[in-house]
Amino acid sequence: MKRKHYIFTNRKNSEGAIMSTILGVISNGSLGIILYLAYLKSGDVPVSYGLTGFLAAVFSIVGLVLGAQAVQRQEEFKLFPVLGIILNLAALLILAFLVQLGF
Repeated sequence: MKRKHYIFTNRKNSEGAIMSTILGVISNGSLGIILYLAYLKSGDVPVSYGLTGFLAAVFSIVGLVLGAQAVQRQEEFKLFPVLGIILNLAALLILAFLVQLGF
């Protein structure tokens, strides 16, 4: 019969890491929505879509900084900081691609 082993730890998920992940989700979600709406309008979009893209870039940069700070701390779990970094980098790469296309 196998015994169950419990591991007790002082590690926790930091608030900055969770905020980094949330900002990444918000950035990618808003970019997906404005791209879909721009597709529906055949590229004839209002200025507010550009403002949304700019805010997504600001959120991604803040989320990237929060994730980088959280991943350096030894006493915390690494799932949310790494997930936040990946999501925010993806949003920044999508924005860079759109700017390169001239969208």
